[in-house]
Amino acid sequence: MKTTPEHDERIAKMTFSSVYPHYITKVEKKGRTKDELHQVIEWLTGFDEKQLKVLIAEKVTFTTFFDKATLHPNAPLIKGVICGYRIEEIETPLTQQVRYLDKLVDELAKGRKMEKILRTV
Repeated sequence: MKTTPEHDERIAKMTFSSVYPHYITKVEKKGRTKDELHQVIEWLTGFDEKQLKVLIAEKVTFTTFFDKATLHPNAPLIKGVICGYRIEEIETPLTQQVRYLDKLVDELAKGRKMEKILRTV
């Protein structure tokens, strides 16, 4: 399923700070912790908690968020369907990166083991 230019633009303009509280709620409702969420975000982006706080305070868009990120070399191992899109088939890099993050948060909330989420071999 291909994303539309409108879909990609909407994601690019969305701020990380507007989605972050939803990530916290999702994982905590399923018995996971904010620290585990931060571990997952840091694995994918390289941002530690201090850097995340700055990015949230600055209300950066996902475009800026991922421009500043250092994506983990194993990120392409994140596969599957999220929000109706097969991640490995998404052609727009930013949309794919946001869906990587969504997928990791989803896996965390579903109780998957951290070694599996972080794609350690």
